[in-house]
Amino acid sequence: NMSAGRPFLACACFFSDNIFVGRYGLHVRYQDEGQLRRDHGQVLRERGCRSEEDFSAVLREIEAEVQRRKQLIHQSVERKAIIAKCYRQKHPEVYILQDSFLAPEFLEIVRYCTSPDAHLHGLLRYIKSFSDKRIYRLPVFTQEFCQAFVDELENFEQSDMPKGRPNTMNNYGVLLNELGMDEAFITPLREQYLQPITALLYPDLGGACLDSHKAFVVKYSLHEDLDLSSHYDNAEVTLNVSLGKDFTEGNLYFGDFSQDPTPVPKYVEIEHVGAQGLLHRGGQIHGALPIASGERWNLIIWMRSSPIRNQLCPMCNRKPELVQAEGFGDGFTESLEDDAPETVNLCTLW
Repeated sequence: NMSAGRPFLACACFFSDNIFVGRYGLHVRYQDEGQLRRDHGQVLRERGCRSEEDFSAVLREIEAEVQRRKQLIHQSVERKAIIAKCYRQKHPEVYILQDSFLAPEFLEIVRYCTSPDAHLHGLLRYIKSFSDKRIYRLPVFTQEFCQAFVDELENFEQSDMPKGRPNTMNNYGVLLNELGMDEAFITPLREQYLQPITALLYPDLGGACLDSHKAFVVKYSLHEDLDLSSHYDNAEVTLNVSLGKDFTEGNLYFGDFSQDPTPVPKYVEIEHVGAQGLLHRGGQIHGALPIASGERWNLIIWMRSSPIRNQLCPMCNRKPELVQAEGFGDGFTESLEDDAPETVNLCTLW
């Protein structure tokens, strides 16, 4: 996985930012002991961390969490190797993207976007737009593919294979790179089908050069994860496709862009439609309301543009401090002079 011949990297903030110190109910950023004392010492003292012994216990807890995060990459590589060797696929055909998996309306949208005279306003005739938040719904897969894909995912869930979970907020789901779906399914879907669409919808976010991704499936059910609290994604553009099964409620809600300083967020609620996807900016604050019955599976693809994120990490909002990573990492590359994104006239986007 390379971008213009360069390996993909991660930002060090993944290891050291937003660490939760449970006993004091505080999220902290950690570089070293001195920085921790300077940036968080006063708040820790106010919350009861008053002795050197208390502070040493916090330090041990934080350093253990940093080490745990650093091990996640290696553990994922190990799981992928075991799955490739030992897992018996129920539907081997779903691992290789085929046009027959894709809704005819989706293929028509892609044909339009790859035509010489394609433009934003023409594309908007094919897809549904919500509010002014640049959220769009479009058909993606056939119902037949969704059923076979969910059946395969359930088969994997029921197996004794090791399983890495998508993130700390979703306890049920599958990392698709560990399942071996990146190379022959997600990568061609992003490069050949989604990028012509995102190039028109999100040119200011690198929509024409989404050169890496993180793809996973999340599962919501009454006895497992019911909902997902407000957050924003580590992505420039996100695709969220409802795969099924039968469920009620569980709408998505969208608030402000993560950088927008608004004192009272305005939320728009959007219903999931089976086999259809929602495209939105990764930095858009969003969440999932509780389902009332049934079970819901969603395919999430975080799509990343290295020329955009090389300038500013969307998670720590600083110039990225790059560290080595496996595969696509977090979509950063060693920045070159020609990486600076072109200026975009935002007035042309509407």
